[in-house]
Amino acid sequence: MHTAVKIEPRYSGPVVHVIDASRAVAVASTLLSDSGRDDFVREIREQYEDLRVRRAERLAEVKRQPLEAARANRLRLDWTATPPPRPTFTGVRTFDDVPLSDLVPRIDWTPFFQTWELAGHYPAILTDPKVGAAASALFEDARGMLRRIVEERWLQARAVVGFFPAASDGAEDILVWDTKREGEPRAVIHTIRQQMLKTNDRPNLALADFVAPRDAGVDDWIGCFAVTTGIGLEAKVTEFEAAHDDYDAILLKALADRLAEAFAERLHERVRRELWGYAPDEHLDNESIIHERYQGIRPAPGYPACPDHTEKRTLFELLGATQRIGIELTESFAMVPTAAVSGYYFWHPAAHYFGVGKIERDQVAEYARRTGQDLATTERWLAPILNY
Repeated sequence: MHTAVKIEPRYSGPVVHVIDASRAVAVASTLLSDSGRDDFVREIREQYEDLRVRRAERLAEVKRQPLEAARANRLRLDWTATPPPRPTFTGVRTFDDVPLSDLVPRIDWTPFFQTWELAGHYPAILTDPKVGAAASALFEDARGMLRRIVEERWLQARAVVGFFPAASDGAEDILVWDTKREGEPRAVIHTIRQQMLKTNDRPNLALADFVAPRDAGVDDWIGCFAVTTGIGLEAKVTEFEAAHDDYDAILLKALADRLAEAFAERLHERVRRELWGYAPDEHLDNESIIHERYQGIRPAPGYPACPDHTEKRTLFELLGATQRIGIELTESFAMVPTAAVSGYYFWHPAAHYFGVGKIERDQVAEYARRTGQDLATTERWLAPILNY
């Protein structure tokens, strides 16, 4: 769909999506064929045009509303009935060289197999009649390397966590202070509101709805975090590549990513039970944690609930993430080392994950004003969610 909608219309020559690299040979051969090329290209173009038409028809069925109407239908919580819990500290703390052995039990293996184009859920995938043999062999290699990663300390795990007094402005902005909610806020976290027309009294959500408004009569906080298990990764990958061992280089990167996600999961558990302590009696097994059967959420900039990657800049400035644990942001706001996770903590029991979906020009123009960016820059960063 992405190829049909975003890429193919921009090129005069044929553009073909293949499911994996192994199938590219047959496609390339057909494109080089004197006899089969024209029919193949015509069929692909007709197929992609059909995909575009069906997608446009489907999107047209989703009715949207002006931003002001969506705001009027925002989530309204009773903040006096559920007073915000006070974190055990405000400000920022760093966790250096966390034992990797503590993270291994938290690994969610299903995405690991998806990285290798092996479809299925762990552990059932290991006995799958189609991919079970390949999955089992890969899993054995992964566990062997994982033991070496831990025992030989190939990687280091570092984290930074911050809790800050915060309040929503009653719309989509979250105002953030250093240690006390007084004077001008130190930073503003900009969130985006759903604009699809809702039914059955469902609200149009923005992440700011999960933080108490400034006039709610209660003090509230927001949590921020960044973790990495990628310290030492580049050197080890370079070592494998110098030995022409691409398999182990890819395997190490995939395992480092899984450890980073496991670290984010483990740290979130500590936040819920200890550091913020809003769920001190929580006792969940790893499966329940993977399926997010806990109070609160940890959305990340760039994901469906907060799709603007540029908000990582504010997040990193609040945490001092680069100075404290060595994670840097590229000009496109990717994190380096890549085995890293960052985001926010929202404590409220009503907080849940959602997708913003497509938004309209009125919200984009206001978002540009709120963030201090020009409209063209804002549209570039929000391109995937624009409804125009």
